[in-house]
Amino acid sequence: MSGGTGFRAAVEARDVAAMRACLADDVVFRSPVAHKPYLGKAITGAILANVIEVFQDFRYVRELSDDAGHALVFEATVDGLQLTGCDFLVLDADGLITDFMVMVRPLKAAQALAEQMGARFDRIVQMASHDAT
Repeated sequence: MSGGTGFRAAVEARDVAAMRACLADDVVFRSPVAHKPYLGKAITGAILANVIEVFQDFRYVRELSDDAGHALVFEATVDGLQLTGCDFLVLDADGLITDFMVMVRPLKAAQALAEQMGARFDRIVQMASHDAT
């Protein structure tokens, strides 16, 4: 199981190792709260490991797909605020995620997500450094 379906199952199981296994080594992660993309499996895996702790009541509510990839619509709560978002996943020939873009709304919930993830940024970088070695 790989790509969108495998990733969705891994997230729903809260299995960080399985989430990382769905990522290509050179994956590009486009955060909803950062201007520059993050490059590579180590940093993307670290971000995912932390965001599943920040999101409460996370659930996928819809999945769309075509030959280019998957769009996984989700709902969650951050700091008591309801959030709706979408994971846009582009897959390579092996079914691994090469481009991972996240969009979220509304703005107030996105700001809460940015604050929570910003508070964890040093931890995320440390985790990524450890995973890259």
